[in-house]
Amino acid sequence: MTTTIPTLTAEQQKIRELSERIVQLQQPIRILDAIKWDDTVKQDFFANQCQKLPPVDADYYQQHPLTFDADELVGAFRVLKRDIKNNLGQYTDISRIMLRACEEYMQAITMLASRGKPMFSQLAMELYGAPDDAFYPGGPRLSELGTMLGEVFAPLAVETATELDEKRYTASAAASVLQERLAEFFNDADNVTVVVSDNIVADAAAGADCIRLNSNVKFSERDLRYLEVHEGWVHVGTTLNGAKQPICTFLAKGAPSSSICQEGLAVITEIFTFSSYPRRMQKIVNRIRALSMVTDGANFIDIFRFFQQQGFNDEDAYNSTARVFRGSLPDGQPFTKDLSYAKGFVLIYNYLRLSVQQGRLDHVPLLFVGKTLIEDIQVLRELHQQGLVVSPHYLPPQFRDLSALSSWMGFSLFLNRFDLGALAAHYGYVTGKS
Repeated sequence: MTTTIPTLTAEQQKIRELSERIVQLQQPIRILDAIKWDDTVKQDFFANQCQKLPPVDADYYQQHPLTFDADELVGAFRVLKRDIKNNLGQYTDISRIMLRACEEYMQAITMLASRGKPMFSQLAMELYGAPDDAFYPGGPRLSELGTMLGEVFAPLAVETATELDEKRYTASAAASVLQERLAEFFNDADNVTVVVSDNIVADAAAGADCIRLNSNVKFSERDLRYLEVHEGWVHVGTTLNGAKQPICTFLAKGAPSSSICQEGLAVITEIFTFSSYPRRMQKIVNRIRALSMVTDGANFIDIFRFFQQQGFNDEDAYNSTARVFRGSLPDGQPFTKDLSYAKGFVLIYNYLRLSVQQGRLDHVPLLFVGKTLIEDIQVLRELHQQGLVVSPHYLPPQFRDLSALSSWMGFSLFLNRFDLGALAAHYGYVTGKS
């Protein structure tokens, strides 16, 4: 993939140079690779009939060292921060967003250097949030969402199950189908590929211009649809949009907390395209419930049993539990990145509602210019007006033409005023209650 770089002014060239330094410095920071547990941990857990905590302690992480010198890399980011301030000023729009990215990368490095220690989870919560964080003073918390929607989606997952949920595609067959579908969305020079991989824990993972499917997983038709939208349209799409930025190239590489906006965009696009389904949402909600349980003192075995009770087989229950404790200890505090899906959805949904209410739809496509944060949108709007950020090349249809989405959000502003408890009293003939 090549990006045509226009003739830049001296200031724009300096911004690009500093941006490229962010891109280069962040390359060795691969958070999920640095905290994952190897297969020997799983083998030991099942060899002990799932009755003994996995053998992961601080020494385990020491035996799996980071691929970089943490102190040296933090020092390099400090030098870069000073150069940004010296060249761009401390309070300009562009310097604020670049300095924040540097700070987050430094925080992520410190978090990884603290694997297996209490500080790891504390820093994870600073980057991704915690289950009991409030959205605003006196507002609801994600832990409440997990409890409420857990009760909603469990019966719906059973009631809505059809042949579309049948896991009939091998990873290889799924890759072929997704490759064909994504070719229609990425219809220019960008060669987006779908491959089968033996080296991922999740069912699927998106890279810069590639989606990897877990070779050990089978997929349903519903899975293929949400993966097309979630991993392809959003994750790969925003990466390519960031890579096409002629000046702010750092937007192709998301600082850790950008996963909140990324996963929120991906989930909301699933929903707007009717690609999601209750079993999929149940999985996201169960992660919130598991994280809440761990913050309240549950250990690895407790969470493993929780996932079993949700209908997971032993293999899936283990993998889901390991996601919660990776980087930490089996009886420690959690790695909270999996809050990003629901937290991001709630934040973006309400951002869209506010955008419609205030007549500021022009902001919305900027969510897709690269790996962004919701709180950066106003800054990105200023940078867009200054010509430092270009409009996103790839946009899901629902965000390219905002007419239908704005209609939906407009009605939602009124519908949220209804009391469902009061409605249930009047709709007894629908709900089956009198």
